[in-house]
Amino acid sequence: MAKTTRVLHVLGGVGLGGAESRIMDLYRQMDRDEIQFDFLVHSAGSRQPQFYDEEIRRLGGRIYVLPKFRVYNYFAYRKAVQTFFREHHEFRVVQGHMTSTAGIYLPIAKKCGVPFTVAHSRNAGVDKGLKGIATRFFRRGLVRKTDYCFACSRLAGEDVFGRQAVEQNRVKIIHNAIDAARFTYDVEKRAQMREQLKLEGKLVLGHVGRFNYQKNHPYLIAIFEQLCKERQDAVLLLLGEGPDQKEIEDKCRVLGIADRVRFLGNQRRPEDYYQAMDLFLLPSFFEGLPGVLVEAQAAGLRCLVSDTITREAQITDLVTYLSIEQPAARWAEEIISQACYLRTDTCQKIKDAGFDVSAQAVGYRNFYQKGDTAGL
Repeated sequence: MAKTTRVLHVLGGVGLGGAESRIMDLYRQMDRDEIQFDFLVHSAGSRQPQFYDEEIRRLGGRIYVLPKFRVYNYFAYRKAVQTFFREHHEFRVVQGHMTSTAGIYLPIAKKCGVPFTVAHSRNAGVDKGLKGIATRFFRRGLVRKTDYCFACSRLAGEDVFGRQAVEQNRVKIIHNAIDAARFTYDVEKRAQMREQLKLEGKLVLGHVGRFNYQKNHPYLIAIFEQLCKERQDAVLLLLGEGPDQKEIEDKCRVLGIADRVRFLGNQRRPEDYYQAMDLFLLPSFFEGLPGVLVEAQAAGLRCLVSDTITREAQITDLVTYLSIEQPAARWAEEIISQACYLRTDTCQKIKDAGFDVSAQAVGYRNFYQKGDTAGL
């Protein structure tokens, strides 16, 4: 029996997030006798269990922990990385989705004998303030510090590796793929979910995303406040968790719309909640190529999204781009104008456009075993 190829994915954590969900979609497609995923995550102090821990271990994966990088602990972080890769020689590929410190851990992995290293850009922007400045600093020259550069979109590639690297084809663009069949529009499931959530006769807006700066929840709430002035039947479903959630809950109370906003947390079956929605909103400051937008289109939802999001995510004619520089009322007007439409099964369109993970997994399997990116 051939030896199992082990692939190490480096992330901040394995909570419910865009990159994590896409990696798990891919992981489920692997023949784990041939290819096995492990995870190297970061934690400040004692690490608490995260969303995907149980499933990873059930699939045969291992989770290792590094100290969280704080800039001031640069030398301690570097030493921890060196210790890890000196002790672990089983990985054929190290794929770094955490690009802020990939310039540190990928060269060390290579020096310790890892055959293939990958820096994978998953976003097209950074947090504001000192954290963003530090991220930019430590990413400098990353294109020269790894064997392969992957990005989920052209924008994400340019942001992390530079425009020149993208134009010279030194960056492989691999769009975020999903398990499209999971999200296919289902009339019966829609009726069931709307009854369960007491949404019959409502205009239901939805958003899926972590409560942080990037997702721009304050503007999303401002849009919904404007909509509520015109539509008494409007309800907003918010899936996700994050550091800014309490601030958004407080904002809803102050605006008097708290009873019309549902904070649903992280859900193991987000596909069921897409069925209950009528429109999907994503007014982000920046994205790489948002998997949630692919999911929403797979569910046949009309989507209103920020014009900062790459056009590569516009797989169907369901997506409308709007500026977040415009008054929130402009978005509310667009919601009202698009509220009535015939929702259809778009699953095949998603697959035909190359956004289905089962097809993408074939290319990844070839890459992990042979280092050949031709199928990606």
